[in-house]
Amino acid sequence: MNIRTFSTLPLLILLAACKPAADAPPAPVAVQTPAAITPAKPQVLVANYPLQYFAQRIAGDAVEVRFLAPKDEDPAFWQPDEAAVTAFQNADIILMNGAGYSKWADKVTLPESKVADTSAAFAKSLIQVNEVSTHSHGPGGEHSHSGTAFTTWIDFKQASLQAQAVRNALQALLPDSKDALETNFDGLKDDLDELDRRMSDLSRRLVKQPLVASHPVYHYLARRYGMNVRSVLWEPENVPDDKAMTDLTTILSGHRARWMIWEGEPVEESVAKIAAVGLKSVIFDPCGNVPESGDFITVMKANVEALEKAFP
Repeated sequence: MNIRTFSTLPLLILLAACKPAADAPPAPVAVQTPAAITPAKPQVLVANYPLQYFAQRIAGDAVEVRFLAPKDEDPAFWQPDEAAVTAFQNADIILMNGAGYSKWADKVTLPESKVADTSAAFAKSLIQVNEVSTHSHGPGGEHSHSGTAFTTWIDFKQASLQAQAVRNALQALLPDSKDALETNFDGLKDDLDELDRRMSDLSRRLVKQPLVASHPVYHYLARRYGMNVRSVLWEPENVPDDKAMTDLTTILSGHRARWMIWEGEPVEESVAKIAAVGLKSVIFDPCGNVPESGDFITVMKANVEALEKAFP
């Protein structure tokens, strides 16, 4: 046998073994079927933290609830950028507070079929504010509290109606989950009713007490629970100057309050200044934005407890 011919024989056999047969089927290609793709959760965009809490409490994990306003801004005066506006426009549900809240919404186009005005049920009883003073706090710039009073949810009966509007919108979006949404709403309503009951019990004592508020945001709280409130335009983190103190003493000359209600914890120097004119401090946080700790119900319970201690 020729030695060279014999040495190439294994290589020829190997090549023949690697060549696919002419009639062999092609190797299968792995593909992901549409059924294997998990759809994104429905998107619910909200105007403020109370609506975020209501939606999350009622829907749980069935939807993604998004509240886009920064933590250091008042959501009522927040100006969303283009990306935020687009997120609202593309949402499955847009939960708005109504009552003149979200000033930016008047300047953009939102799909009406997706918008739920959660204060529509009591639109005829909204409070109109005639004060024209302007001021600024945070990065939002100067603004006024004139027009429609918008802190609707601190009247807990109104808060319950807003939560009901949230439930209705979610049931329309998730008809197969109607019973679960109803059960979750009932639990939330029970909490809001209990807060209303406690504040109504307090009203018998509050009606006899003139009060000063550090900010004009307590209109619905005062109306529902019989509180006699006059407001200044102060911020908890700022110490009032001489003019602010003069304005306060002018109010006190005809409105003999012994307590000032603050939106947040005031600085010690402010507490000392108002103590010098006979005022004590009590905190009632409206909770329009995400609290540093706890949630909407725990913050409201703390507010009510603070008033219960101030007016035993």
